[in-house]
Amino acid sequence: MTWNRMRIGPFALLLALPILIMRPAATADWSGYEKLERDRIIEMLDKASSSTPVSFYAKNLSGLDLSGVDFKRANLAAAVLNGSKLAGANLSGCNLTVSFAEGANLSGANLQGAMMFSMQLQGANLSGANLSGARFVGDLRRANLEKAVLTNMDGAADMKNQSMGLMRANMASANLKNANLSGANLSRADFSFANLSGADLTGSRLQGAEFSGTDLRHARLVDADLSGSKFIDTDFTGADLTNANFTGATFRSVIGLDKANTQGARGLEAGLK
Repeated sequence: MTWNRMRIGPFALLLALPILIMRPAATADWSGYEKLERDRIIEMLDKASSSTPVSFYAKNLSGLDLSGVDFKRANLAAAVLNGSKLAGANLSGCNLTVSFAEGANLSGANLQGAMMFSMQLQGANLSGANLSGARFVGDLRRANLEKAVLTNMDGAADMKNQSMGLMRANMASANLKNANLSGANLSRADFSFANLSGADLTGSRLQGAEFSGTDLRHARLVDADLSGSKFIDTDFTGADLTNANFTGATFRSVIGLDKANTQGARGLEAGLK
């Protein structure tokens, strides 16, 4: 998949990124962002196709009911979708780089293969949404991802831009109960105080991830790579850790490891003391 339709250069994005991230999400007017209404958005999409997508770059689409809308791989880079209703919307293959969707309802939405670099989704509802194969580095703090599909998601920290601070998937205090994260790359992600109970993380890459206060009860971590990760006050009760790699991981005040399936797991000695 290519992203040549972004209509914004990588260097320009990096220059704009700190400004966009620091901008208060609750700002009412979003001065400089053209406000579009639903009818205009539908009109533009009716004339577009997946091969000739429409651009909503830096447009204000906040507070709208866009449930079930097919965005046909649109360019939504730097767009504002705060508080919008996007339940069941088709955003597969869309470019959502440095966009804002805080508090948005994306339940059941299709985000397969979407580019979600530095996307702000704090408090959003993505229950049952499909984010498989998406590229995500951004803010999902306190988001609802219950039963969401994140298979093969690329959520690894961007190690090329560390001069701007660690850019990673932040899922602190998110609800990922019964979510499917199998095969995902979420190295250095922050799952502090997140609910991952019953989640499927089979074969996932979680090197250097943060699991402080995380609920991993009955989670499936078979063949997962958790080397160098941090576990403080983490609950492993009933988790399946078969053949998981915990080499170099930090353990402090964890509970439930004695009630987890640890067959073939490596590097658990410190946690079992």
